[in-house]
This record gives sequence, C-alpha cells and structure tokens, in this order.
Amino acid sequence: MRLKAALPKLELYLYAAVLYLSLLWAGTWIWDASADNVNRKVFKKSVKPGWHYFGRKMDVADFEWVMWFTTFRNHILFALAGHVIFAKVCSLISPRHRSLIYGLYGGLAVLVSMGGGFLALVLSHCFILYSVALVKRKWIVFVAGLASLATFKMEPFNTWQVGFVTGYFDLQDILFYGGSCFTIMRCMSFALENCEKKDGNYTFTDLLKYNFYLPFFYFGPIQTFDQYHVQANNPNLTRKQREMWNITTGALLHLGAILVVDMFFHYLYILTIPNDMKLVKHLSDWSLAGLAYSNLVYDWVKAAVMFGVINTVARLDHLDPPQPPKCITMLYVFAETHFDRGINDWLCKYVYDYIGGSHTNIFKELVATICTFVVTTLWLGPCELVYIWSFFNCFGLNLELWVDKIFSIPPFSNIEYAIGEAMSRRIRAVFGALNFWTIILYNILALNSLEFAKLVGKRLIVQGFPLSTLSVLFVTYCGVQLVKERERKQAFLDDPEPAAVPPTPQDMPEEIGKKKAE
Repeated sequence: MRLKAALPKLELYLYAAVLYLSLLWAGTWIWDASADNVNRKVFKKSVKPGWHYFGRKMDVADFEWVMWFTTFRNHILFALAGHVIFAKVCSLISPRHRSLIYGLYGGLAVLVSMGGGFLALVLSHCFILYSVALVKRKWIVFVAGLASLATFKMEPFNTWQVGFVTGYFDLQDILFYGGSCFTIMRCMSFALENCEKKDGNYTFTDLLKYNFYLPFFYFGPIQTFDQYHVQANNPNLTRKQREMWNITTGALLHLGAILVVDMFFHYLYILTIPNDMKLVKHLSDWSLAGLAYSNLVYDWVKAAVMFGVINTVARLDHLDPPQPPKCITMLYVFAETHFDRGINDWLCKYVYDYIGGSHTNIFKELVATICTFVVTTLWLGPCELVYIWSFFNCFGLNLELWVDKIFSIPPFSNIEYAIGEAMSRRIRAVFGALNFWTIILYNILALNSLEFAKLVGKRLIVQGFPLSTLSVLFVTYCGVQLVKERERKQAFLDDPEPAAVPPTPQDMPEEIGKKKAE
C-alpha cells in the first residue's frame, strides 16, 4: 500500500529541519513587518492596546475572535454556564425528558436575548418546513429549504425579516443570521430524515427540541437530526472510562489555545497586514507566503477553539458533537478541505454522497460537487467573492478525481508499480505540495481579499519564479512528507499488519516437510 510506504529516517529528519527552520524564518519577516509598521494609518484601526505587561499593541482585526473571547466573553460564558447547570440538575431529576428540557431552556434563552419577534420568525420557518416534511419528498424539502435560506440572503425578504427584531445591540446581526440560517439547515436535516422514516412521522415537538438546543443554536456546529435525536433521547447517562478526564483536558487545551493566539496577536499582526496593500507590495516573497499560510492556520485554530468550547458543553450533556475541522497543515487534498465539520457532514450526507454515490463515476462526481457548492454558495451568501471561491474549489475537487482516475490505469499504474512505493510516495508528495498551495490561494480569497490572493499568486508563481517558487514548493513538499509519515503511522495503528506465522510441515513441500519432521 502506498499509504504505508516508509522513507529513511534521515530523510524525514531533513524534511523536518527544513520545514521548521523555514517557518521560523518566515515568522521573523512577519515579526519585523509588524513591529516596523505599527504606527501606519491602516494599523491604527485594528491594532489596539493589548495586555499591558507585554508592552505591545494587539491585532484585533477579527471581530469574531474579539467578540468571543474579549468583548462578549462574559455574556457567552454566562449563557453556556447557565445551560450546563440547568441541564445537569434537570437531567438528574428526569433523564428521560432531558431533550425537552434542553429545548425549553434554549427557547427561553432565545426569547430573552433576541425578543419575541425573532422567536416567532424562527417558529414560523420551523412550522413551514415541518409541513413540507410531512409530504416525504426530498426534492420538495430541498426547494422549500433553500428558498427559506435564500430569504435571509436576498432583498427585500432579508430586510423585512430583520424588522422582526426590535432595538439594536452589537451582537444582534450575528445572533440573527446565525440563529436563522442554522435553523433552516437543522429543519432541512429534520425533514430529510423524516423522508427516510418508513413508519409514521417525527413530531413537531421533536423538531423544536432539536432546533432550540442552545449551545448549537446561534453558532453551530450542525449535528444532523438522526444523530441528535438518538443521543439526546438516550436515558442511559453513564460515561465511558476517563470520559470526564478527556472533556476536562480538551477544555484546558482550548483555554491554552486562546491564550497562545492572544499572545501571538501581540507580535504577529497577520490579520491587519493583508489589509494594507501598499505595505504588502513591499514585503518579501517569504513574508507573503508566511502571511497566506498563517491566515489559514489561524482560521482553523479559531474554528477549532470556538467549536471546541461549544462541543465541550455538548459532551457534558452526553452528546457526541461533530469533531473540529482537520488542521490546514494536514490538508493537501481538496476532498478533506473544510473549516466547519458540521456543515461539511451535512453537505456530504444530504448532497455530495447522496448524488455522487461511491465517487468513482466522473460525471456523477461533477454533478455532486456542483450541487454541493451551489448549496454552499447560498449558505455563505451569494456574491462575487463567494462565486470565485466556489468555482475554484469545485474545479479542484473534480481535478483530483480526474488525475487519480488517469494514474490508476495503464500505463501510469504500471510505471508507478515499477518505481516502487517509496518513490511513488515522493512523486505524490510533489503533487501534494502543488495542491496545498492551490488550496491556500483559493481559500485566502474568502479569508482576506481578492487583491491579496492575486498578489500572493503573482509573486510566488510569476515574479518569484524560479527561486521563490521552487523554494516555497520544496518547503511545502517537506511538510507534506511529514504529514504522510503521520498518516502512515496512523494507518498501522488502524490496520496493523498480521503477525508472521511460521509454516507448518503441511504447508511445506513434501521433501522439506519430511526433514523437518525428522
């Protein structure tokens, strides 16, 4: 198997040394750019006083991170802590009805935080999609669900629905769109699962209990209805061995990650620098490569921490929520690229895998990816930037399948077999390095701006060729090989090689068997 192909340890040590020294070198360039330009006009908008004992200002360009862990930290902690305490007490009193209790608490929290108008709006969407679910036709569910989602993305329907929320506060827009759009996706999951239910229908109460689970309501992640319904209605609340230890360890790791990111933001202004295109144009190629890479790593860390905090609460409620996204450093194929595993699982189950089947037919795969990214585009909000992002990621996903198909047939498959597993792994790592940078370039479109993505691509591919291009690709190749080594070790743990069994006399040729017997 190619996955279990080993490389010499000395070669792997060389790859590790090249990778870590290169990351450190790129980091020093970003450090210098952050320190030397802190007084620029663009920086003053998003670089604010931070922890006073650091003696440096802090990058606060990401409103979402600041909202979660600085500005509204106490409000969010209060709501989640209240849910944990209330849910624990009620679960001890009536474990069979804990899903109903979760839903009642969540509905009350939504009423208090957003008002009766918003609650009525959410309930109306739930009722409409529940009515559609009773028809038990998946295509009708998709039409109704996507139409409901579109009302929050397009005018004048969006403005009309926003009017249901009275007053204004800083978190209003985020809570409104988060709660509304996640509600539509959960209702679609409920309706699609109801289509699969052979005997009868799920009740409207089941939908409300599922939708108003507070930890998931505003910020996700999405857990599909079939999983939530089984887990939340399981009266057996015994925990596995060391489960609480794992939950506590995970919570402490998330806390540590928050502190580490905050400390990095005092020294590396990776979010503010890309907004100053005049400065970016004067940075070195290595600085641009480091900025692009670090922005994607940060976005993964943010998603992992934010979903990790919510998932910690969910695990305390005896649920098994969607896992955090796979680290961007470990990604060199489009098929595994996502930043929200809940949405990814939803799309795979109801769209991508449903249409694509085994993903071996090129035409079905093309239709499946197009449909998946159409839904994703609507989820993110239709605009030019999202269209470009969706097109390139859809193209990359299909290109991977086409290339894999081509190299799995003769004469390419024969050539790969002839050169050996180790060399095959090296060649595939070269393609993985190219793929890694296409993933980065396609995704910084959404994270930063089209201008920044175009500049990074131009500097690394055109102006920096051949020195910067090949050196960055070699460093990336080293990283891909280290990821492949980690995957190789994990493959042996998941599927260990059978132990060699000494042959018995019955298995040997007759003459040798006689000698052994003597």
